[in-house]
Amino acid sequence: MLAKVFSAAVVGVHAHPVEVEVDVSFGKDTFALVGLPDAAVKESNDRVQSALRNSGFRIPEGKVTVNLAPADLKKEGPLFDLPMAIGMLLASQQLEDKNTDSTLIVGEMALTGAVRRVNGVLPIALLAKEKGYQRLIVPVENCREAAVVDGIQVYAAENLRQVADFLSDKVTLTAEVSQGIQDTLPDNLPDFSEVKGQESVKRALEIAAAGSHNVLMIGPPGSGKSMLAKRLPSILPPLTLEESLEATRIHSVTGLVPGGQGLLTARPYRSPHHTISDVGLIGGSTNPSPGEVSLAHHGILFLDELPEFKRSALEVLRQPLEDGQVTISRAAGTFTFPSKFMFVAAMNPTPTGNFGDVQTGRVTTAQAQRYLAKISGPLLDRIDLHIEVPALKTEA
Repeated sequence: MLAKVFSAAVVGVHAHPVEVEVDVSFGKDTFALVGLPDAAVKESNDRVQSALRNSGFRIPEGKVTVNLAPADLKKEGPLFDLPMAIGMLLASQQLEDKNTDSTLIVGEMALTGAVRRVNGVLPIALLAKEKGYQRLIVPVENCREAAVVDGIQVYAAENLRQVADFLSDKVTLTAEVSQGIQDTLPDNLPDFSEVKGQESVKRALEIAAAGSHNVLMIGPPGSGKSMLAKRLPSILPPLTLEESLEATRIHSVTGLVPGGQGLLTARPYRSPHHTISDVGLIGGSTNPSPGEVSLAHHGILFLDELPEFKRSALEVLRQPLEDGQVTISRAAGTFTFPSKFMFVAAMNPTPTGNFGDVQTGRVTTAQAQRYLAKISGPLLDRIDLHIEVPALKTEA
């Protein structure tokens, strides 16, 4: 018997519809999975069979063929476990097909039959609304994230047995209600009131925050550059609903939305280490995924010790700083990720850290010039404010 269940695949930061077709026919007990699956999808058979058995269902006998259509779209991740299990139950006539045509299903299966969280649920919920699905079944941990999309009923799946009973109208589940975007910032967000002194620098950062200007802070170690940068999100305007949706979509596909949380409530703050690679900063890999510049979308990207970053990594910042997006071309295709962020950087004036080291002879003028020359002119041209952060005197 042939059964069809609707699911979705995430490519880049967008979701694409996927039809999970399951056919059970007479013959030797075999399992075939087709439709350009990756390793995580190929391993789903063992997870699904154990989940079926431990949930009180029988494993379909005979030749089982699962097709993930369209076949030319690469399928990644374990989010097809739950729709495959439902498809096997329908194809083996253990479940009556009542409402699956209007339902989109995603979820990873544990061997016990429990449903685990997956990445990219927000883009999938947006796709479900766009394609006119009435219901979306997602893992419990992803439920609030999916519920931020209006116009579709979102149901939390705890285990396979619960989903099967719900689809066959044996049990009733309550649709998740969206909490919307929160007006208040998180309680643990660092605040500018904790900074004593550096009034001129704080004033400059207030101006930068008001106009979303890029900033470079230059000063000796211990002058408070990193402390000020960490507290900059607390004086930025709150996220609008549209901005929050865009930022949450990117964090969703990378699995960085905290479990049980819906929309991001605070502007993203990303501070990668200076050893980061070009791909880690800009995004990419074989199957391109967002990098730090995209994770900082509608927020702040802070690079501490700017000259210590690789020259090639700094140069890739020029396009996103100019265009507000980054385009990556790989064999898998061309992807465009949003990357409209406020760029904040900090650096020492000399390799040893202090202005006066040139006069005292600890650092030669040529060494100081070479250190400053690590930052290219085109990158400096894209930084609006250059702020001197002097060392503070110790008060008794």
